[in-house]
Amino acid sequence: MKKQPTILIVDDNPENLGVLGNIVSETGYIPGFATNGTLALTSIKEESPDLILLDIMMPDIDGFEVCRRLKQDATLAEIPIIFLTAKTEKDDVIAGLELGAVDYVTKPFNKKELITRINTHLELQAAKQDLREALAAKEEAIATKDKLFSIIGHDLGNIFCGLQGFAELLADEEIQYDTKEREDSIQMLIQAATNGYDLLTNLLNWASSQTGSLQANPTTIVLRDSIYRHVELQDNKAAHKEIEIVADVDEKLFVFADKNMLDSIIRNLISNAIKFTSASGTIRVTAKKIEEKLVEISVADTGIGIKPKDIEKLFKINTSRNYGTNNEKGNGLGLVLCKDLMEKCGGIIGVESEVGKGSRFYLRLPIRMQSF
Repeated sequence: MKKQPTILIVDDNPENLGVLGNIVSETGYIPGFATNGTLALTSIKEESPDLILLDIMMPDIDGFEVCRRLKQDATLAEIPIIFLTAKTEKDDVIAGLELGAVDYVTKPFNKKELITRINTHLELQAAKQDLREALAAKEEAIATKDKLFSIIGHDLGNIFCGLQGFAELLADEEIQYDTKEREDSIQMLIQAATNGYDLLTNLLNWASSQTGSLQANPTTIVLRDSIYRHVELQDNKAAHKEIEIVADVDEKLFVFADKNMLDSIIRNLISNAIKFTSASGTIRVTAKKIEEKLVEISVADTGIGIKPKDIEKLFKINTSRNYGTNNEKGNGLGLVLCKDLMEKCGGIIGVESEVGKGSRFYLRLPIRMQSF
């Protein structure tokens, strides 16, 4: 249900407040009241109204000064102000409009005229808000497109170049490799192919998510099996950096989610933890019941951590790329995808982090316990 607009009425005359309050209520809006400029400013900062009916002549702070202060505050400047005045002098009207008021009404009030002006400016304000949201959505769409093209052109291109380079070196009969060198090269080739596959999977899932074609098909999942499988799959990648992955999940713990989506989320979080954890570090993947019907999956590392100002940017597509502790290239798409997939699964994703000590990403999902 759409929220009813609130209108703050500011006037030092109780009779005017009563008349205006009745008009506002009868029109279907919610009235608020302030008997002077000081109270008005306090009230507006506590809870912003959708429109202000503001008397000019008041004893402590006049309406002009109230308007001037509001227009200097970026968080309040967009609230439309209609001046109420007993004066009809042209200079007063012009002064009010120059301060940023959108209109004025003279006393005694004409009910029909007042309602018309209130409705007009509320509709204009709603239209301006719709336009701002549309522009913001357009800017976000452009940023998303640019980011995806950058990932496709840069990251995937680099991966294929690496694959081609490793393959050509291994195929060059003039280069003599000992057993260890050949094994190392093969492992690097496998890792490059794995990175490419993971990135391509993320890109395809992200594209499907944005077009609405990716739909959740929740089912009961044995959480221990799912998590341990992903730990095992990424164990070689972690061992290459001398990182230990420790998993602890109750074998009786179940969750209700889309299996493919949850697999993608866990894979991305473990991969992300490996990327930002230094040699000899530790990654702990755990799951536990935190409420009667809720389970928390946690991927905690002893890595480099995240600055507080950067945490809110983690799940946005248009953030800058980061590099891991071994200068691994990152694009941020994995975490953005994790957030989208968790929302489709009916869960939430969050993060706790301290620079230099590590990060903990957690997922919260509906729980099901096995019965015996």
